[in-house]
Amino acid sequence: MSDHTTDPATEAFVAHRNLLFTVAYEMLGSAADAEDVLQETWLRWMRADLGQVRDQRAYLVKITTRQSLNRLRTMTRRKEAYVGPWLPEPLLTAPDVADDAELAESVSMALMLVLDTLSPTERAVFVLREVFDVGYDEIAAAVGKSPAAVRQIAHRARRHVSARRPREAVSASKTRAALESFQRAVETGDLQGLLDVLAPEVVLVADGGGVKQAALQPVIGARKVGRLIVGGIGRYKGTITTAPTVVNGNPAIVLRLDGELDGVLAISVEDGLEDEARITGLYYVRNPEKLTRVGSEIPLTRR
Repeated sequence: MSDHTTDPATEAFVAHRNLLFTVAYEMLGSAADAEDVLQETWLRWMRADLGQVRDQRAYLVKITTRQSLNRLRTMTRRKEAYVGPWLPEPLLTAPDVADDAELAESVSMALMLVLDTLSPTERAVFVLREVFDVGYDEIAAAVGKSPAAVRQIAHRARRHVSARRPREAVSASKTRAALESFQRAVETGDLQGLLDVLAPEVVLVADGGGVKQAALQPVIGARKVGRLIVGGIGRYKGTITTAPTVVNGNPAIVLRLDGELDGVLAISVEDGLEDEARITGLYYVRNPEKLTRVGSEIPLTRR
């Protein structure tokens, strides 16, 4: 992509690039595919007659949405052939993403997995309406449906997500405290310490993509998850180090084996009995192809 800052088309695209990437990523859960969508959006944008474009932001979002829908349908086939569970590609995010509670929730691993259960059109409508507050008429133009149909799709998608999304998120401080307790237990191989911070119905989802070893099915229940983690730590004879980070706007841990990046672990936390925060979801991405963007911050935005 050329860097002609005096070119109005280029200036408009650059001004909205972070927004367009966020839209594509929320629809696809893959930064690599989102980047491809942006390239396709750029090519179509450069062929557009700017004199006929009344709202450049809306027009760019429309192109991005259409290209994301096309790619989402092909990704569905890719996921069907994927080895083991598929998790979104984790992104190292800047503090301002965590400060935007709605954006942070929308890109969290837990909610992204819920969005994965929607049809491509439902996901596009939900993301544009609920996350980016796009009007029904604009969404209709982007997905090729009537505004009335889009309203119905939005209602259906909202109901579907509400039934499956995590309960009201706890504060960032409680999440960090739960993560710190988990981190200490992992570093020391303390099973009881893990059981104290894991919710009874905790679910562990691991994504190795057939490249790295990972459970081929979600592991459910605190004791099963705790024993799996402690057993894995006990079998490894090298040095395991963990470091806190912020992934997809939420607290997470980077794990290294003998100094080499092994994976990124994101968590979801809910209030348990006596207002104690417990970890209800563990999402461990080990697939090396999905770990290329945890070394530098990715700017995400709803604006």
